[in-house]
Amino acid sequence: MGRPDFEELEVYKLAESLANQIWDIVKKWDYFTKNTIAQEIFWSADSVCANIAEGRGRYNYQDNWRFVKIARSSLYETVKWLRLADARQLITSEEVSKFKPVVDKLLPKLNAYFSSIGHRE
Repeated sequence: MGRPDFEELEVYKLAESLANQIWDIVKKWDYFTKNTIAQEIFWSADSVCANIAEGRGRYNYQDNWRFVKIARSSLYETVKWLRLADARQLITSEEVSKFKPVVDKLLPKLNAYFSSIGHRE
């Protein structure tokens, strides 16, 4: 079986990188924090790359478009949770400096990917 084509998409690679960076951060938190905000952050971050992959696996542009729209919403949710984690001093400035460039690059790439769906399928 060949490698799924979604793995070659830069937007997917960025989303997966962000999800893995977040996982590395939240897995260190205490039980209460893991059981509350950490779950929300990693579920929303994982949802970004999962929905890109699922949409890519659909064979019509309408389904792909819908899943990428969900991925974009999940990215906005992830950013919101990260802002709360920062405000609550759960993440360090060093951690922010690692994932912020990925977020800053991912959002426009995801928007461009979203806009391109249907134009090439």
